[in-house]
Amino acid sequence: MRITGLKRGLSFPLGATVTADGVNFCVFSKNCYYIELLLFESVESPTPTDVIRLDPQQNRTFYYWHILVEGLKNGQLYGYRVHGPFDPQTGLRFDGKKVLVDPYSKAIAVGKNYDRRPATRPVDTAHSCMKSVVVDSRAYDWEGDLPLHRDSRNSFIYELHPRGFTRNTDSGIAPEKCGTYLGLIEKIPHLVELGVTEVELLPVQQFDEQDAPAGKLNYWGYSPISFFAPHCGYASAKDPLAPVREFRDMVKALHKAGIEVILDVVFNHTTEGDHTGPTLSYRGFENRAYYILDQNRANYANYSGCGNTFNANQSIARRMILDSLRYWVSEMHVDGFRFDLATVLSRDEWGQPLRSPPILWEIESDPILAGTRIIAEAWDASGLNQVGSFVGHRWAEWNGVFRDDVRRFIRGDSGTIRGLANRISGSPDLFPTDDWEPDRSINFLTCHDGFTLRDLVSYNHKHNDANGENNRDGMDENFSWNCGAEGVTTDVSVERLRIQQIKNFLTVLFLSQGTPMMQMGDEAGRTQNGNNNAYCQDDEGTWFSWKGVQTNREVFEFTRAIVAFRRSLGVFRMHRLWVQEGDTIIRWSGVKLWEPDWADHSHSLAYRLQEPGHHQQVFVILNSYLQDLAFELPGTERGLAWHTVIDTSKPAGSDFVSETARRKYESKSYLSRARSCSVLITDRLT
Repeated sequence: MRITGLKRGLSFPLGATVTADGVNFCVFSKNCYYIELLLFESVESPTPTDVIRLDPQQNRTFYYWHILVEGLKNGQLYGYRVHGPFDPQTGLRFDGKKVLVDPYSKAIAVGKNYDRRPATRPVDTAHSCMKSVVVDSRAYDWEGDLPLHRDSRNSFIYELHPRGFTRNTDSGIAPEKCGTYLGLIEKIPHLVELGVTEVELLPVQQFDEQDAPAGKLNYWGYSPISFFAPHCGYASAKDPLAPVREFRDMVKALHKAGIEVILDVVFNHTTEGDHTGPTLSYRGFENRAYYILDQNRANYANYSGCGNTFNANQSIARRMILDSLRYWVSEMHVDGFRFDLATVLSRDEWGQPLRSPPILWEIESDPILAGTRIIAEAWDASGLNQVGSFVGHRWAEWNGVFRDDVRRFIRGDSGTIRGLANRISGSPDLFPTDDWEPDRSINFLTCHDGFTLRDLVSYNHKHNDANGENNRDGMDENFSWNCGAEGVTTDVSVERLRIQQIKNFLTVLFLSQGTPMMQMGDEAGRTQNGNNNAYCQDDEGTWFSWKGVQTNREVFEFTRAIVAFRRSLGVFRMHRLWVQEGDTIIRWSGVKLWEPDWADHSHSLAYRLQEPGHHQQVFVILNSYLQDLAFELPGTERGLAWHTVIDTSKPAGSDFVSETARRKYESKSYLSRARSCSVLITDRLT
């Protein structure tokens, strides 16, 4: 690095932009006195090599501070000191001793000397800070890659942790690639074999791993410090530009395999936390702009449950969210976003819910984002639940009601049949039927937050003791059932029933209208030993065990087969809900043909699916009762007969019958075993 000159610079674009002459730096701060730009030689440098003071007369346009530093290049490390009034009672928290991360950083370097604790105290943090990195987005060959824009009606979303997916030593990946973007590339064949069309990555926007209970690391990543920079901890190489380069390599490789990339983005809060938290970036630049403050402006409104709430509908913050999303699409080629606690983004600058939130409409209508998948977790930590009432015309929603209703039915609870029928048929009781496309309901049974599928059938209660919070954290009601023994067991009958219950869950998930989503490792029996809130467990207890693909081959093969079966049926590619008035696409049945038992004591339901204009029928039988039940089958047209496809009560090899192995089913009724699911399809006589 060698500075050859200084110029006034421009107020756009925000962040650090490489030009023909050097690097233009620009940041927003309204109420500060002056700003210093700090340049560092390396990530471990305890002091800056250069401190450049920005003159309020020469280097400020409105509330934007800017300067062009000639001679700087791609990869330069930098930070800011922002000097101004420290007056928490008025919401101002400037502290000129803190070295701040640029809110528009495209990369962040975190050295061995990083420590968030000094940033909570009135001390100099140059020796312990994160450092921003200058990134020249032109310096990468995409080889013609672009976002895929796949038809979402064929989607199968696979939620995975970018580190946990390949961190385990049994992954077969070179040690230096385990738990990295490049390591994920090597496991793409597994995703392809499973039939995945979209990976939903847990947060990859740079987060603070130290934002966790003492002695632990933040594993999930829901503690962002930058909305633009890919997390440096997932890069295999250690140079400051490696995270950007390797993230792009991963996206490009997934696209070549036909798999889209969805980012789990956290715009509802940051890692700076409440009034006792560290000053790392936003609060040091302009606290009143970036956060929703309490009536006592020294404190933060906490609709996120994480100490603070990002001020998403304030003009500066709103623009930054949009700039971030546009950047990830245009410069990083991602295909979509899942918005964590998205209802927070519907609150105004004072925390009140808005009927027409500007930021949500702008995301939906932005032309750069027009082809992306946008998915809302339509609730927040303060009780605002908007499932079925989230704004917009193309937002998809995580369907938590699907999760709970299906779990209760499979467990054998009473009073679940009508709810189950609604979930199977696209949740018409939740979502409007006039212009609602069924793929906008993201149906899931498990996700990062809660039990794994294996634990759902192995534990009645959460076991979160390892988190150090005396098992108080995490959900208390999981609608789970341990099948007769809590946790690990040698009882063969219990183990057999658990496998059967897993198959039951998968059958309902993939044969319901909506977009199915699975959690990483559910196809391979991944367990967290009953921990349903493993946010701070970065160890073998949360990582994907690749041995499980073989030791749980029965579940893996069943999952792969039912994904392919669903994709073969045109009824799952329809643009509209099955249950619109006058339709006969879905027809409910019971033990007696076309006579479903809707009573609270009922524990079984059957349904027929038939695509308009097609002769083929699919008949699904769901029995969570403790006894076997015989279900009458519908008649078939001449030349066709019923063939069994799925029977979860049968062992591996017989539980799913391939197309070539199917044979005519002779009986006019089907005996559904206790706690099992069965699927038949009409086909040519054989």
